[in-house]
Amino acid sequence: MSLQRCLVALAVVASLVTGPVVWAPPATAETTLRVVMHSDLKIVDPIWTTAYIVRNHGYLIYDTLFSMDAKGEIKPQMVDKSEVSKDQLMLWHDGKPVTAEDCVASIKRWAAKDSMGQKMMGFVKDIQVVNPKTFKITLNEPTGLVLGALGKPSSNVPFMMPKRVADTDPNTQISDFTGSGPFVFKKDEWKPGDKAVYAKFDKYKPRAEAPSGLAGGKVVKVDRVEWKWIPDHQTAINALLAGEVDMLESPPHDLYPVLKADANVRLLNGNPLGNQYTFRFNALAKPFDNAKVRQAVFYAFNQEDFLKAVIGDPAYYKTCKGFFPCGSPLSSTKGMDGLLESNFEKSKALLKEAGYDGTPIVLMHSTDLAVLTNLAPVAKSLLEKGGFKVDMVSMDWQTLVARRAKKDPPAQGGWHAFLTSWVAADILNPVMMGFMNASCDKAMFGWPCDKEIESLRDQFAREANPAKQKAIAEAVQVRETQYPTHIPLGQWYGAFALRKNVDGVLEAPVTIFWNVTKK
Repeated sequence: MSLQRCLVALAVVASLVTGPVVWAPPATAETTLRVVMHSDLKIVDPIWTTAYIVRNHGYLIYDTLFSMDAKGEIKPQMVDKSEVSKDQLMLWHDGKPVTAEDCVASIKRWAAKDSMGQKMMGFVKDIQVVNPKTFKITLNEPTGLVLGALGKPSSNVPFMMPKRVADTDPNTQISDFTGSGPFVFKKDEWKPGDKAVYAKFDKYKPRAEAPSGLAGGKVVKVDRVEWKWIPDHQTAINALLAGEVDMLESPPHDLYPVLKADANVRLLNGNPLGNQYTFRFNALAKPFDNAKVRQAVFYAFNQEDFLKAVIGDPAYYKTCKGFFPCGSPLSSTKGMDGLLESNFEKSKALLKEAGYDGTPIVLMHSTDLAVLTNLAPVAKSLLEKGGFKVDMVSMDWQTLVARRAKKDPPAQGGWHAFLTSWVAADILNPVMMGFMNASCDKAMFGWPCDKEIESLRDQFAREANPAKQKAIAEAVQVRETQYPTHIPLGQWYGAFALRKNVDGVLEAPVTIFWNVTKK
């Protein structure tokens, strides 16, 4: 059965095949790629959390039904248009075949947590297993959302898991890490605070086409990938310069000159679309349950202070007064006049109108990620100048990731706000943008609740005309200035640092390890 998207029958039919396959040539000797990632791996469920280190882990061990290529187009990955043949079944790492039941269960678990998945399911009448290799999605009404959602490139990614794993409650972390992706997670070698290890899955069957972005053939050319956790950035750079590690995912910008000066190291921008800094509110907690108090933050902040404090070099950042990345199709400044200009008097006036009583804002401060560390101190300074009292609480990123999921009162282990970064590929439209989900308890941590934003996101999901989509996106942005769910704080760009004997790193919004060679 070939893949079909039929708006007359309102159904999507998918067959689980890999199509023509190619095998990676066996390595002549064991090759281990040693990488210092941007964070330690402590949580390993990429549906339970949106943390990018867990997303990266997911791409190593799981596969997806569809993927986004380098042009931003959605391409089949586990799904193909050709007939399945008996010798081309996909296998889980435990040797069992991938079935339609596995995929349906995986879609449902992902859609319960993900902003785009939730919106897609609003159009879904039924997901039916037709046979072990085929499932059918029947829609209530036409939408162009299904393939884009199933090919979503970043957090949360609709990774396919065995049914027994995907049946886990989406708010409970999984304990079985069986995937069907190009690498196997070596749980017995995983030591949080030290390393995570992935071995090449020798039964993985890549697609025949060349790799492009996150799509195409995932040909593995090393035997093992080891993530080494070195929290001190200078120590990590020294390890790279000495050849003890092969790659740094996210070296600090202020140390780029040291890296550029070494003849055995090169810098590579693997994500040309860039990233966006973001300030996230907890809309459940007073005083941020009041939209006018959240608006005050829009006036207190400016983007330049954040970008200078973290990135420093203007060659690697730019201000962008809009929710959608500058340079992307939906980019606009509509509704943003007067905002993000550090108008402290306006901020104080709004707080007075809102009846702000001086409740300290519990601001979570991530201390161990170079691209985030200086954000919270800048936010604290600007908030205080704008009339807020701030209690900045420092912690490592993984602790922050766990704490932001809590709805406890801020004074009892909860939180008011934190700052993070999104890759541009995560925030290209109002349905994809997780922090724009304003569906109350179903929304991401922060739990904003606004019928108008949700109505506009529904309209966007139904609309296929690009000009009309742009108008809807601008309407969402205007509404975001009235009912803020988060605040965009500018765009930034980074680079991998690689030993020159490492090649084949692909440009993608995610750090991926297929196609990579080490001489």
